[in-house]
Amino acid sequence: MLQTFSGLIDLISKYMYSYILIIMLLGVGLYFTFRGKLLQLRLLPESIRVVGEKPKEKNSVSAFQALMVSTASRVGTGNIVGVASAIAAGGYGAVFWMWLIAIVGGASAFVESTLAQVYKKKDPQGGSYGGPSYYIEAALHSRFLGVLFAVILIATYAGGFNMVCSFNLMDSFTSYSFYKSAGNVVLFGAKFSVVSLVGAAILAVLVGICVFGGGKRIVKVTGIMVPIMGVVYILVALVVVVLNIANIPMVLGRILTSAFDFQAIFGGFMGSCIMEGIKRGLYSNEAGIGSAPNAAAAADVSHPVKQGLVQMLSVFIDTILICTATALMALSTGIVPSSELTGAPFVQAALADTFGSFGPYFITFALLLFAFTTLLGNLYYCEGCMNYIAGHKVGKTGKTVFNLIAVFLVFIGAQLEFNLVWNIADVLMGFMAIINLPVIVILGGTAMKALKDYISQRAVGKDPVFKAASIDLQEKTDFWN
Repeated sequence: MLQTFSGLIDLISKYMYSYILIIMLLGVGLYFTFRGKLLQLRLLPESIRVVGEKPKEKNSVSAFQALMVSTASRVGTGNIVGVASAIAAGGYGAVFWMWLIAIVGGASAFVESTLAQVYKKKDPQGGSYGGPSYYIEAALHSRFLGVLFAVILIATYAGGFNMVCSFNLMDSFTSYSFYKSAGNVVLFGAKFSVVSLVGAAILAVLVGICVFGGGKRIVKVTGIMVPIMGVVYILVALVVVVLNIANIPMVLGRILTSAFDFQAIFGGFMGSCIMEGIKRGLYSNEAGIGSAPNAAAAADVSHPVKQGLVQMLSVFIDTILICTATALMALSTGIVPSSELTGAPFVQAALADTFGSFGPYFITFALLLFAFTTLLGNLYYCEGCMNYIAGHKVGKTGKTVFNLIAVFLVFIGAQLEFNLVWNIADVLMGFMAIINLPVIVILGGTAMKALKDYISQRAVGKDPVFKAASIDLQEKTDFWN
């Protein structure tokens, strides 16, 4: 039965990314790129400036804090394992298509997060919340579609993404000798690794401690360590690249030539560099799927465009910076990826070639930190969607049931097969994009008008302040009327 399910999910994933999402992602991204006059490149310096602005209210969420929440979810195991998997399955050219998805996706990320700010709701404490479900209902007057999106987001993040996260972390242990020596156990007629069972149980318990309110210190420590680890990871990657600098021209050349080897691409499109690059790029930066707007809506800014620019910057940090670091680090060493050497073991092998035994341990530690904060960040998104579905703040019993299921899925994810766990995440994420992308095209005019208003105010030296009337917004909002 599991094999039948796995085959079905694999088939859906292949057709979804071969025919539907390649057109939607590139089409919507290019549409907003041209309509916004290359806004993701033109306004990149402005997005960096906006990140440093402080909120109006002392206890409100700043633009930088909202960036950290969305980046914590974006920057995760996908930046290491996802890149390695894309290269192993699609070849060098997959890296180019990851870059392209990030660049054009930056425009989509800007629009969806600007819309989340425009239509955000006010909470009783004076803060704000929102996301795609809220702008779908407010502007399109469809609560059904809003609820459907919220349900799929919860399934994607608590299920698909968190299972992949857990799997990737446990997969990093397969390169160590103790993994094989620990052996397997047979449960329900199937073999399971002892290391995966024990490791996933420990991870699930730690996540459980945090989500049930007892792990504030753990969250605080990892929240500080992850940005530091992100910087350290990039520095380690740079060291590897510098030590193998003679190979970089060859690597860049192969990335470009493989990206446009159309005979190879269309000869086997379902496993091509285009499809793999798009899947792993989207998984990594999440541009256009409607996740980051949930964090963007919480920021206290004077103009919605400010948070749109900040979330656009997050996409660049994730893919152009961190994913590129992984790709160049792994490929410059000369280690050849394959179906046997994919995911975390591929990156570990590349670092072991340069740093010896330190390399694999470093990757495992980085994955541990990235995975843990990603798991918790994903559940933050889910809580907001649960509140939307219920129409009020979910009570203690509802939260407890959800958290127990979420913790159980963290454990289950580590026990699944590589292809199945990734395909589940890809398919669920794809359904999010299929709903969100047409919605932001329909509502995109509002974001573009807000952008024009922002630029005109900046042009005369003002700190832009948004009023709904200035763009003739018909819908009533909680903040801008």
